[in-house]
Amino acid sequence: MTLLRLSPTALSRCRFAVSPLAETIGALITLHRPGPDPWHQPWHGDNQSEYRTWLARDPVAAGLLGLVAATKRFPDLVALPPKDGMRTRLADELAEVAAHSDEHVRATVAESVTASWEPQDTAWLELDGLGSRVAAVLAEGFHRFVAPDWARRRAVLERDIMYRAGLLAAYGWQHAVETMRNRSVWVGENAIRFSDQDWPDRHIDAEGLIFVPRTTAGGWWTCERPPRYALVYPARGVAAPAAAPRADPLATLLGGGRARVLRELARPATSTQLAHALGVSLGTVSAHLAVLREADAATRTRAGRNVVYLLTERGERLVALLEAEPAEHG
Repeated sequence: MTLLRLSPTALSRCRFAVSPLAETIGALITLHRPGPDPWHQPWHGDNQSEYRTWLARDPVAAGLLGLVAATKRFPDLVALPPKDGMRTRLADELAEVAAHSDEHVRATVAESVTASWEPQDTAWLELDGLGSRVAAVLAEGFHRFVAPDWARRRAVLERDIMYRAGLLAAYGWQHAVETMRNRSVWVGENAIRFSDQDWPDRHIDAEGLIFVPRTTAGGWWTCERPPRYALVYPARGVAAPAAAPRADPLATLLGGGRARVLRELARPATSTQLAHALGVSLGTVSAHLAVLREADAATRTRAGRNVVYLLTERGERLVALLEAEPAEHG
């Protein structure tokens, strides 16, 4: 069992961050593996031809991504803790990747190969300038497969962080972290069970632990550059909403657009996050929100510099009432 052991100082300095690099790694792993989760299947299918063509012409991309999709231990250079919190930029992360020497790249890839459950082709490691080559692969992966949808993805990540920050304020870090997995992860008061593998524990001190959501499913991984450590986890709310039933009482009463906004507000969001999540314009969302607020089905509050919308008690009752199973009549 591998633990992330947090000192009392570390617990007080844990924080959240958005990492375009972590999002890119998660997306490329999803594309590389067969059988994605149902909500990723359309995106996976639409991009398979381009992805496989890219791998066929780029041996570094093929070798690197084949490895990260089949190992229990990522190479250090693709698992870097974000330095700038919510303002982390991909260019800065890739500059860190490119700074790795060829010797370090070969050593950390060798460690990952030993933890792989599939045979690996490592001929690409004979090339020079490996750090720069890997950074170029990740930059191309982002621009091909993540950038076209980055606004929506980032909105999902920000909403997840906003949700967990609320849990943190109300219940503390232990509860906020427990909700990232479907099983208990705390060992005692100050250690997180990261893995059932027998690897050395990580001791996290003054820098605290950085929590980084991603929109792809699966387990979590660590990003390590002591004294900085990050834990990358799957964000909630990634799955596409279930298709509405043919007879939708909520849409009949409110109209389809306002019904979608009302349902989406089961998780508080800014107007921009709603627009990205629903694939509509900001003006359309604002108009629907105005009507819902006037009807006292939704309200708004300020969280830092953001205006966040959420359901009122009346809105919650309305959704519950109209989406309840109809009573059977004898």
